[in-house]
Amino acid sequence: MPWDWPGLWGSSRVRGPLWIWIWLSSTLPFLCIPINEVNLLDSRTVMGDLGWIAYPKNGWEEIGEVDENYAPIHTYQVCKVMEQNQNNWLLTSWISNEGASRIFIELKFTLRDCNSLPGGLGTCKETFNMYYFESDDEDGRNIRENQYIKIDTIAADESFTELDLGDRVMKLNTEVRDVGPLMRKGFYLAFQDVGACIALVSVRVYYKKCPSVVRNLVIFPDTITGADSSQLLEVSGSCVNYSITEEPPKMHCSAEGEWLVPIGKCMCKEGYEEKNNTCQGCRPGFFKASPQSQTCSKCPPHSYSHEKASASCVCEENYYRRESDPPTMACTRPPSAPRNAISNINETSVFLEWTPPADTGGRKDVSYNIVCKKCNSHSSLCEECGSHVRYLPQQNSLKNTSVMVVDLLAHTNYTFEVEAENGVSDLSPSARQYVSVNVTTNQAAPSPISIVKKGKIAKNSISLSWQEPDRPNGIILEYEIKYFEKDQETSYTIIKSRETEITADGLKPSSPYIFQIRARTAAGYGSFSRRFEFETSPVSVAASSDQSQIPIIAVSVTVGVILLAVVVGFFLSGRRCGYSKAKQDPEEEKMHFHNGHIKLPGVKTYIDPHTYEDPNQAVHEFAKEIDASCITIERVIGAGEFGEVCSGRLKLPGKREFAVAIKTLKVGYTEKQRRDFLGEASIMGQFDHPNIIHLEGVVTKSKPVMIVTEYMENGSLDTFLKKNDGQFTVIQLVGMLRGIASGMKYLSDMGYVHRDLAARNILINSNLVCKVSDFGLSRILEDDPEAAYTTRGGKIPIRWTAPEAIAFRKFTSASDVWSYGIVMWEVMSYGERPYWEMTNQDVIKAVEEGYRLPSPMDCPAALYQLMLDCWRKDRNSRPKFEEIVSMLDKLIRNPSSLKTLVNASNRVSNLLVEHNCLGTGAYRSVSEWLEAIKMGRYLEAFVQNGYSSMDTVTQVTLEDLRRLGVTLAGHQKKIMNSIQEIRVQLVNGMVPL
Repeated sequence: MPWDWPGLWGSSRVRGPLWIWIWLSSTLPFLCIPINEVNLLDSRTVMGDLGWIAYPKNGWEEIGEVDENYAPIHTYQVCKVMEQNQNNWLLTSWISNEGASRIFIELKFTLRDCNSLPGGLGTCKETFNMYYFESDDEDGRNIRENQYIKIDTIAADESFTELDLGDRVMKLNTEVRDVGPLMRKGFYLAFQDVGACIALVSVRVYYKKCPSVVRNLVIFPDTITGADSSQLLEVSGSCVNYSITEEPPKMHCSAEGEWLVPIGKCMCKEGYEEKNNTCQGCRPGFFKASPQSQTCSKCPPHSYSHEKASASCVCEENYYRRESDPPTMACTRPPSAPRNAISNINETSVFLEWTPPADTGGRKDVSYNIVCKKCNSHSSLCEECGSHVRYLPQQNSLKNTSVMVVDLLAHTNYTFEVEAENGVSDLSPSARQYVSVNVTTNQAAPSPISIVKKGKIAKNSISLSWQEPDRPNGIILEYEIKYFEKDQETSYTIIKSRETEITADGLKPSSPYIFQIRARTAAGYGSFSRRFEFETSPVSVAASSDQSQIPIIAVSVTVGVILLAVVVGFFLSGRRCGYSKAKQDPEEEKMHFHNGHIKLPGVKTYIDPHTYEDPNQAVHEFAKEIDASCITIERVIGAGEFGEVCSGRLKLPGKREFAVAIKTLKVGYTEKQRRDFLGEASIMGQFDHPNIIHLEGVVTKSKPVMIVTEYMENGSLDTFLKKNDGQFTVIQLVGMLRGIASGMKYLSDMGYVHRDLAARNILINSNLVCKVSDFGLSRILEDDPEAAYTTRGGKIPIRWTAPEAIAFRKFTSASDVWSYGIVMWEVMSYGERPYWEMTNQDVIKAVEEGYRLPSPMDCPAALYQLMLDCWRKDRNSRPKFEEIVSMLDKLIRNPSSLKTLVNASNRVSNLLVEHNCLGTGAYRSVSEWLEAIKMGRYLEAFVQNGYSSMDTVTQVTLEDLRRLGVTLAGHQKKIMNSIQEIRVQLVNGMVPL
């Protein structure tokens, strides 16, 4: 036997099995197989005979020993280095590949270094070969050598020598090779020795798999890797119990048996939540309504669940949930009754108002229904009011806590029940909750006349008769008949009659006429009826000869005289009757008489609605009448001079619904208040410009009377700027100013003077577009806190008004330019109050003496210079709005021109009045200084932090102010402005400390 050859392994003639056993028992590692590897064969774990065959039989030799745990060690060795032409084969038994198309062979072996052999044998090799053969036959091992396919030639990384044997230090080599793709059920391995000294310690054959795993509640099964070393296998997973998915999740298995990032996931079904990669049912008292929810939630208030894995919670008794309510919402109940219902009666209209219920039932969708009952004062019996009664904005599903009920009967007792309901009221069997109000209507004007019949018609007359109004509301005292030739509405005739019939004489033959009739009681006139059109008879041909010329000539002469008188009167009266001299050219001599006003052809000129004899005529000429049913009032957003300001929606026939603002005329108004209220609409209706608030129309034929305009989401400009202090770029601010100037240019071109231009009267929308609004100066200023009395009587906004307008009430486009300069200052200072806490009298005095507002902080010099130009004392020296728009356009096109800011010395150079005017002079103490600038509230903070003298105050920074508790941006600016001015005055030697 080769192992016993003297001198081969060593002079001590140590038998091979002995040293192998000693060495293997101490060096073989603990068998730990990676989780992604599956063994097909491991010679170290086979307890019995391996069943391998050596050919020739005296070639490879099996050494069977046991380790210290008495486990068998299967070792094959061969060492026929002394013989020529060695060809020793070792064949394994049939190995099933178990469906794997790629397998791995791990060999552990030792190999003797040929150079260490005695005599340096020339036939010695240091390699051996490994082969395989695929077969479906477990007994097909008797095959020829040339049928095997070579896997590789195996060489040792470490070989041993005689010295190694003596020291018992062995070099164990490990080599791994892979084979694939395999096409059969199994295979044989073969090891060929061609003259080496080898000990094959172990052979392990395995394949790789991606082991079963649960990811994102998805089970991915054991997956054998592909045949290609770079192949990725797409594997579909399945959801764990009680979980679902919209698309089957997938994951890729790599050739090394590793799972890559999963695609898709499963979600626990309703009533189940994820815990430890499984879906577990919700505990009682908890629920999960949707697979998209991550965890179970506690049942919302007033609901419960007694079962495990509940998808929803059941409402407690007397609590409900609508189908549209989300399961996470608390169960709710109907609201209690509305509270504090009050009424305001105006003739046959009643304005009802109430307070929301004390208990809304836990819901926000509270609405109100109105039940109207007409009651007999003697029998106390009540009946429903009927369909003739109208409710504004509506009778049912009211969102607001007020409603106007109109078209009631005069001197009648009514009971109104205001019922509160919410989304679950119809689910509750309990009685409805309401509050009632009893009212008695007043004497009222009669309702409109609905039926007018024609009688005898001649060439110059028309006879009419009519029926009394459906609701006379008292004794009819007389009727008023208004008629005019069709398309000649501005020239009409009125006849009064106590009877229900009249004959209109003096009409033109073959001409259509429009008739309208209204009745009068002690309460006043009712509304005119709708228009009725009738036509006079034609004149005969014989009768229309020479005599017909006489009235024509007479009429022509009369009209000529009237026109001449009007023209002469026009030249004598200057700007009366709405005539504007804003644009004077030779065309002014071509005048036309229309509606009592002389207008230039081709030039749209503002017409003062107060020049109309009937203000209602001005409203109807310039403003479109809107049916109240087209308007939905949603919420109150403010209070105006004559009533509430609301936001809502307007849906006109054939058009899309859009948001609007609605001004309402409060109940109990006087006729003068109604005229003044609608006067603003008569003004707005004449304007059409993107920077002027747009009038949508008015509601005058029903109550409440309304003015409807476009809705501006961001409200008034001054409030918007205060809320967003410092949030805009200079270009954005200049864009706002440009829009205001463009709107004012349009008004100036029309000959309209605003007289109350201020940031509070500019509205701004969500796109930061500014629009000029509030065209009711004559009425608004009566209660305006920004106004002050002048020597001429009446109130004007002092801080925004030009000196000549204050002193002499000379309001012109030039005075609007002055006001525009103040608006510029407001915008650049983010809504700061002009002249701060100075009194109106101090403002008048300071401006007359030459004082001008200092530049706001970080204001571009070009903008501040434009402000100063707007504040020139000589109104003729101020820029026109056209020039202002052009200048702002240039600044916007050239943003670099806005980078130069006003420096501190320039800010103070405008103080042309005494230093104490704004409290920036020689202050004797910190207290005096703070009181002068109206910031006395911060005195204690200044003193406690060591700022007890004016020289220490000059060192204060903006960060110091924040540390002192001055957090309001406006107060910070005011204090820093004053400190900066004191610093400059100190540098210039103006103020000693």
